[in-house]
Amino acid sequence: MQAALDVPVSRVKEIWLAAERDDERVDNLLASAKEQGVVVHSAERATLDKLAPEVQHQGCVAKCKPLESLDEKGLFDLIDSLNEPPLLLILDGVQDPHNLGACLRTAEASGAHAVIAPKDRASGLTATAIKISSGSAERLPFIQVTNLSRVMRDLQQQGIWLVGTSGDSETSLYDTSLSGPIAIVLGAEGKGIRHLTRENCDEVIFIPMRGEAESLNVSVASGVCLFEAFRQRNL
Repeated sequence: MQAALDVPVSRVKEIWLAAERDDERVDNLLASAKEQGVVVHSAERATLDKLAPEVQHQGCVAKCKPLESLDEKGLFDLIDSLNEPPLLLILDGVQDPHNLGACLRTAEASGAHAVIAPKDRASGLTATAIKISSGSAERLPFIQVTNLSRVMRDLQQQGIWLVGTSGDSETSLYDTSLSGPIAIVLGAEGKGIRHLTRENCDEVIFIPMRGEAESLNVSVASGVCLFEAFRQRNL
């Protein structure tokens, strides 16, 4: 909730706060709410339980406007506004909102400029995804597109190199240059990137692993790839 209040235009409308909450985090939240002109109500735990049933609300519940994703135009406007080579994460059909939230958090931490995903057969910015992102969903642009293949081709026209991931590739992540304009493409849980998506990639790499695990969770894989890009860009 603090992240939702810290942006220039908050989407928080009202806040209900447990009467017994009295700590530094609450003080910061109250200060931010005052700056944004958000009304804060003191409430009993039972009231909060009714407002947010089956949710671990931790003594605080907010009424918010939906967090909206950007579209294709927003993506290319963003790219045009950058003063450094774009670093993008493309998620091809990731359906688990927990994984999406974790990918958003990792992408922001590694310096990525946006996360791109298709609208169909993929998770959007659900309440779970937003919560798991730990505030990253409020700050990092999330772009949902109607035609992922077309957007990938448009990115190539902008000079962005598309790097797909697959366990059957013969090129290691650590033998790949990720310091220029890059979009890293990761696939759905257990399936990987789709055939058409792979065909639209400029390069396909694999993540070297030891042990007997056949693959990594998509959020872990995104962290490995994005932080290798971060390392290369900051040498």
